[in-house]
Amino acid sequence: MYGSRGPRRVRAGTLVAVAALLAAGCGGPGEPPAPTASPVPSGPPHQPKSAGPFWVDPDTSAARQLAAYTRSGDGPNAALIRKIAEQPTGEWIGGDHPEPIVRGYTEAAAKADRTALLVVYNIPHRDCGQFSRGGAADAAAYRAWVDQVARGIGVRPAVVVLEPDAILHLVDGCTPQAFHEERYALLKEAVQRLKRQPSVKVYVDAGNAGWQSPDALDDPLRRAGIESADGFAVNVSNFQTTRASREFGTRLSRKVGGKHFVIDTSRNGNGPYTQGDPAENWCNPPGRALGEPPTANTGGGPVDAYVWAKRPGESDGPCKGGPQAGQWWPEYALALAANSR
Repeated sequence: MYGSRGPRRVRAGTLVAVAALLAAGCGGPGEPPAPTASPVPSGPPHQPKSAGPFWVDPDTSAARQLAAYTRSGDGPNAALIRKIAEQPTGEWIGGDHPEPIVRGYTEAAAKADRTALLVVYNIPHRDCGQFSRGGAADAAAYRAWVDQVARGIGVRPAVVVLEPDAILHLVDGCTPQAFHEERYALLKEAVQRLKRQPSVKVYVDAGNAGWQSPDALDDPLRRAGIESADGFAVNVSNFQTTRASREFGTRLSRKVGGKHFVIDTSRNGNGPYTQGDPAENWCNPPGRALGEPPTANTGGGPVDAYVWAKRPGESDGPCKGGPQAGQWWPEYALALAANSR
């Protein structure tokens, strides 16, 4: 386990109210949100689409926390959580019946003229039985599940981060050898199926700069279908600095035919935690901070975007006082925001 989290489902019932609050700003307690022309924000405030192409979901846990702090008149905490709520974050897709969930999410993003950021996370034998264990029952179930995800996307634009930790847990031996060939085949087929959708970009998860040398990953990425993908993702749910992630990704890019990559900068503002047990430094480490906001303006080279694949404030698992993986933890979210520059 290297810092993954469980999936969440889109809750559409409060989209309008929370979006209106995001647009209105932090008012006093009991004040109704100002009316807006659209139920969804088009992106981070004052950020053009060319810089911030991803959709800001107005119904995240952070957005609902912002609404609660605003209603109670807690201006300081509302200001901190706003740092998270107004940024586009990944929608983690897992569990049964993903097609309507993905369709609803991508339709909302398309309506706002933005791109949906999806994290596909349902590979069989996921997370080696650790905090985010689960996944599809078997290979056939996974193939059918990926087909549902693809149908849910349809012709709408989406960026997909494919299966965090899936390759890592093959390379480090955490996933039993008996499942290796099947997993490589499933990842390769998933890339090919998703790429049949006309407006989808697929980035296969490739670990982080603190884990393995790029020398250990180029062959696994090829076996997982990187040739058909748009590229790979680094630092998903982890804390390695953007500089280290760029260097790591650039070296790996050279080994896989110059493929581009995206970097998860959601929680890397203070870099990795180095004072605790190295085996658990990925899990809710203290003193971390939000990183660079999501953007497509990364200074060129093979880095396509900085993304917040991990939703800041959602737990890595029941460690260091945190709740179950993927659950909202407001105290941790506030600390990430307070520590950020």
